[in-house]
Amino acid sequence: MPAKLTFFPVGNGDMALIKLDNKQTILVDINIRAAADDPEDDTYDVAQDLKRRLSRDDKGRLYVDAFLLSHPDSDHVTGLTTHFHLGPPEDFPEGDENLILIREMWSSPIVFRRASKQHKLCDEAKAWATEARRRVALFKEKGLTGTGSGDRILILGEDKDGKTDDLTDILVKQDGLLTAADRVNTGQFEGRLLAPMYVDEDDKELIEVLEKNNSSAIVRFSIAGDGVADRCRFLTGGDADVSIWDQLWQRHKDSNKDWLSYDVMETPHHCSWRTLSHDRWSEMGEKVKVSEDARNALSQTRDGAIIVASCKPIKKDDDNPPHERAKREYVSITSAERFICTTEYADEHDGPVEFNITGVGTSKQLALTPKKAASIAGVTGVTTTPRSHG
Repeated sequence: MPAKLTFFPVGNGDMALIKLDNKQTILVDINIRAAADDPEDDTYDVAQDLKRRLSRDDKGRLYVDAFLLSHPDSDHVTGLTTHFHLGPPEDFPEGDENLILIREMWSSPIVFRRASKQHKLCDEAKAWATEARRRVALFKEKGLTGTGSGDRILILGEDKDGKTDDLTDILVKQDGLLTAADRVNTGQFEGRLLAPMYVDEDDKELIEVLEKNNSSAIVRFSIAGDGVADRCRFLTGGDADVSIWDQLWQRHKDSNKDWLSYDVMETPHHCSWRTLSHDRWSEMGEKVKVSEDARNALSQTRDGAIIVASCKPIKKDDDNPPHERAKREYVSITSAERFICTTEYADEHDGPVEFNITGVGTSKQLALTPKKAASIAGVTGVTTTPRSHG
């Protein structure tokens, strides 16, 4: 089976699954809404779809090898307490075939601190934070070799005031690499941690920018296919807004802009206008200007790149997100055929957007309309999944 990259239709929210060549899985955010869990509702059952893609361990437990939470907004963590086991793995309910064990959490204390200053955390975000603290405390008590699957955590980004200084063995600094899921390092992927940004306490201006604006974890994955490294580059950035992308371009444009290059990108903040511009659409309309720096950061495409918007259908109105003007900008970066809205795709094909990552390199076949399929060449393949409920 080839490596896969799957985007589930979850409305305005994010939920993507990377399945590596060695069958390990990396989950990026979830938005499993109550309607999707209701067998009487026709909302796509993303929980059932996710679970059928996962493996079971020798105790019969479903699991993901790693779960990356980009930031603690509800549309990125909804469904956590319903579908995932939180707490020591030995407390996993015996015989439960539906709960999912998180072998390793990937979490940033920075985005939690910044989020809590701006708005109240939802209950599921609080539950994630509680579980993250449990795992960090266990690491401090037992060390790296003393924690096993279900107790492990990676900390994404340094925190201020030396709060992460004693977590070196489980800390990934900004610009550093993630190379193992659940500490299994077999060359299946690399993940470049581009944000959240560490800020020197003397840089008051940048501190103000980052405290006011969402600073999600941003990771550029490089995924192997058929044993060949770097067959698909996937850029994911949660809800990071225009100020963050401005900063990333200024930081990397001269020597490391390749770190921003991608074959598949998930649009930040569900195809929001605020990712691309400092101007308010509600005040200026078509007179708004796109930030050149942010656009540069988001347009480092490789041949055949596809942009995926994880959002509800995109309409030409004042709703944001998603925003039709933002869609037009992303289409100008790729093409109309290479821009996919997850909900629109699911409505047409009864399934998630799924890329098969192979060693072929630049061949891509999309299960879209014949016209679109014939016009696309790229790195992976997209297939559909039959709709399932209940």
